[in-house]
Amino acid sequence: QVRLVESGGGLVQAGDSLRLSCAAPGRTSGRYFIGWFRQAPGKEREFVAAITFSSSSAVYADSVKGRFTISRDNEKKTVYLQMNSLKPEDDTAVYFCAAGQRYRWADAMLSSTYDDWGQGTQVTVSS
Repeated sequence: QVRLVESGGGLVQAGDSLRLSCAAPGRTSGRYFIGWFRQAPGKEREFVAAITFSSSSAVYADSVKGRFTISRDNEKKTVYLQMNSLKPEDDTAVYFCAAGQRYRWADAMLSSTYDDWGQGTQVTVSS
């Protein structure tokens, strides 16, 4: 297994923007895709967005469509999650990135699809 590393979390105000980064060594070829999940206290871990490296196909949770953008930089072996118009109750959580194998892309919204995870980065949105 490979440990992914998230960064970029922090404390922001409602309406602000934040960009998270996910370093994914050995998981940035066309054989993989990267997903972002988040987990708030007392809640289940939920899917946020995912992107493939082979075609840059992306998928988003309905709750973040139009506000969040996932992207990748193959040279830097990094995936980004640009988060705009942040909301306190909806977006405050620990954010995790994870790597899954390309042939399982159809199940990208399921956490069980992913083999490698990061330790998470806290995002807190104040009102």
